[in-house]
Amino acid sequence: MNAAKRLLNSIHQGFLCAVLLWCAPVCAQSGTRQAAPEAETPLEARIRLLTDSLEKTRAELSDSRTEIRELRATLGEVMKKMDGLETAGKGLPAQPAPADANAMTSESPARFSQDDWEILNARVEEQRQTKVESSSKFPLKLSGLALFNAFSTSGQVDNLDMPSAAIPKFPGASGGSTSASLRQSVLGLTGFGPEIMGARTVADLQLDFFGGLPATYGGAALGIGRLRLARIRLDWKNTSLAGGLDTPFFSPNSPTSYMSVAVPGLASAGNLWAWTPSIRVEQRFDTRAGILKAEAGLFDSTAEPNLSPSARYPSPGESSRHPAYAVRFSANRRTEDRPASIGVAGIYSPQRFYNGYKLAGWGSELDWKFPVLPRTELSGEFFTGKGLDGFGGAAYSYAEPSDYLQYITVSAPALAEISMLGSWAQVKVKVNARGEFNVAAGYGGRNSSALRQASVADPYLTTVPARNQMLFVNYIFRPRSDLIFSAEYRKLRTYDVTGPATAAGQFGLAAGFVF
Repeated sequence: MNAAKRLLNSIHQGFLCAVLLWCAPVCAQSGTRQAAPEAETPLEARIRLLTDSLEKTRAELSDSRTEIRELRATLGEVMKKMDGLETAGKGLPAQPAPADANAMTSESPARFSQDDWEILNARVEEQRQTKVESSSKFPLKLSGLALFNAFSTSGQVDNLDMPSAAIPKFPGASGGSTSASLRQSVLGLTGFGPEIMGARTVADLQLDFFGGLPATYGGAALGIGRLRLARIRLDWKNTSLAGGLDTPFFSPNSPTSYMSVAVPGLASAGNLWAWTPSIRVEQRFDTRAGILKAEAGLFDSTAEPNLSPSARYPSPGESSRHPAYAVRFSANRRTEDRPASIGVAGIYSPQRFYNGYKLAGWGSELDWKFPVLPRTELSGEFFTGKGLDGFGGAAYSYAEPSDYLQYITVSAPALAEISMLGSWAQVKVKVNARGEFNVAAGYGGRNSSALRQASVADPYLTTVPARNQMLFVNYIFRPRSDLIFSAEYRKLRTYDVTGPATAAGQFGLAAGFVF
C-alpha cells in the first residue's frame, strides 16, 4: 500500500509539472498584456523556444499531409485510367482499380482535362517507343525527309527531275513532258559523342537517292543511293573544328525550294555549292554589335566530272598535289528570329593539267542575309573568278566528251582559263507561321568572247553554255511541323556560244513528310 501511494504521488506530481510547463507560455503572454513584463528566466526562455519550434513543426506537417493526399489522389486517378486504356487495347473489359488505389483517391479525387490526358498519353507512347541505339551507347538520332515531286515541263531540259539548264530541242522531240519522282528523299543520322578536350562532338551522315539510275525496267523512278554529307564537328565556346564531306563554308546561303533538294537551288545559276571533302576551323568573337566569325579551310578540289562509273582519276586540283584554300570573314546578328549576316570570302585553287600545264584558280565571294520588313527577308550571293567549275555556279556541258584525251589536254585547261561570274538573290515573305512565299533569280556564266574564241579550236566547247539564267517562285505550306506542301514554277533560259537562247519552264508540286 505504501508503495502504491508513493507511485500515485509521483504520477500526480509529474502531471502537475507537465501542466505548469504547458501553461507557462500562455500565462506569461497574458501577463504581458496586463502588466509590464518581468525579467524572463532561463527556463521560461527555453520553454518559449520549444513552443515556437513545436508550432512550426505542426504547420509544416499539416502542409505535407495535404500535399501527400493530393499526390495520392492524382496517382490513383492515373492508375485507373491507364488500366482502362490497357484493357481496352487488348479487347478485354476494364478491371477495377486496386483497393489501395481506391483508398488513395477516397479523400480528394484529381481532375484531368482532355488536353492534359492527351499530353500524358503522348509522353507515355514516346517512352514506349524503341529508340535508335548505337554500339557506343551515345545518343543517335534518325531523321529524314520523304519527298514526292510531280512535274510538268515545257521544252527540253538536261535533267527532268531537277533541271539545271535548257537544251535545244532535237528534231522529232516532244514539246514537253509530265513526270513524278521520289529520288530527292533524304535519310540522315546524327550522333552525339563524348566531350573531348572540353569540346562537344557531333557527327552526321546524309544520304539521298540521286546517285544515278539503274539500267532496268522502271529504272527512271528508282534512284541509286548517294552520299551527300558525312562530317564530324567539335565545338568549344568560341571555336569549332569540322571535317568531312561538307558544304562549302564560303557559300553558306542557298535559296529555299523543295523542288531542288538533291542539289541546292540555283546551283547552275550563281550559287556555289559543290559538296567536297574538307577540313575547316571557325573562330567566333562576341562583340556588342554582334558575332564576328573568321573561318579558314582546305578542300579536295574535285574540279572535273568523273567520267568513269567505277574508277576514280585525279582531277587537275588533285594532280597539283595541293588542296584548295579558302577563308571567310562575316558579321552576324545574335537573334535567330530575324537573322542577319554579311560575309566575304576568298578561294585559291592550284591546278595541274595534262603535259604539266599549271593554272592558279581563284575566286572571291560576297554573301548576305538580312530582314527588310517585319515579315520579309533578303538573301543572296555574288562571286567571280576562274577555275571554279568544280564548285558549280554556272551550267556545264550537257554532252559527254567523245575523246577523253582531247578533253583533258585541250578542253579542260581552256575552260579553266575563262573567267566566271555569277549571282543570285531571294526574297522570302512569311505570311504566317505556316506559310511563306519565295521568289529567287540567279545568273551564272563565263566570258562569252573568250569562250567563243576557244571553241574555234575545240568543237566540244560549243556545248558549254556561255550564260544561264533561272527564276522560280514558290509557296510553301506547313500545316504541321512534320508535313510540307509546296507549289513552284521555274523558268530557265540558257545561252549557247552561238545562236539564240533556249528556254524551258517547269511547274511542280511537292509533298513531304519530315521524320
